[in-house]
Amino acid sequence: MPAPHLDRSLVKDLGVFATLSDEDLDAVLASATTRRIPINTAVFNQGDPAGEFFALLHGRLKVTQSTPDGQQIVVRHVNPGDIFGIAKAIRRADYPGTATAVADSLTLAWPMSQWEMLVARCPALAVNALATVGQRLQDAHTRIRELSTEEVERRVAHALLRLVKQAGRKTDEGVLIDFPITRQDVAEMTGTTLHTVSRLLSAWEAKGLVSSGRKKIVVCDPHALVVIAEGTE
Repeated sequence: MPAPHLDRSLVKDLGVFATLSDEDLDAVLASATTRRIPINTAVFNQGDPAGEFFALLHGRLKVTQSTPDGQQIVVRHVNPGDIFGIAKAIRRADYPGTATAVADSLTLAWPMSQWEMLVARCPALAVNALATVGQRLQDAHTRIRELSTEEVERRVAHALLRLVKQAGRKTDEGVLIDFPITRQDVAEMTGTTLHTVSRLLSAWEAKGLVSSGRKKIVVCDPHALVVIAEGTE
């Protein structure tokens, strides 16, 4: 679906576009297309040739990687306003992971061949994209440190707190992680097993720290999770 008819106000305040002038924003949108991504559908798969890059307008995605021994790891979640799939910015010809919709989603897509032209036309886009890549690298280093040095209980607490920060919505029950998420997802984010995550969440539910159901997690006592994550119990 051609995207030039999009009202620029829909994307003006989204992260990577926030500092672009109206003229530059129109130039960026002129080569974009919109794409609806139904839940459980992949935008792209790990190892696919990187033919497009994207910005998420609505919904939520998870990015996973498969290890050589067949394990699946949840690398991160893509939130509205995030740019993703910018393989060319990290000098890759293929996508390093699989991006799958965990809720019905809407993206903007550009041909990867447009990347260099767009960043030349709109230096602010390059600066914002570089900041995005830098933040993801920092997040990856944080998670590697957690995997290397922390007990599983602290890793799971850190993971839930990150999700609350990214996608938390206050409810009467607590802070809802506002997209479908399973215990298996949490296990894949934290390098542990479904059994271990289920045991931890059940124990935390009994203490009133969290509440969970089918594809739903509510953090009822964020402070208590911070105490666990920091190892200061």
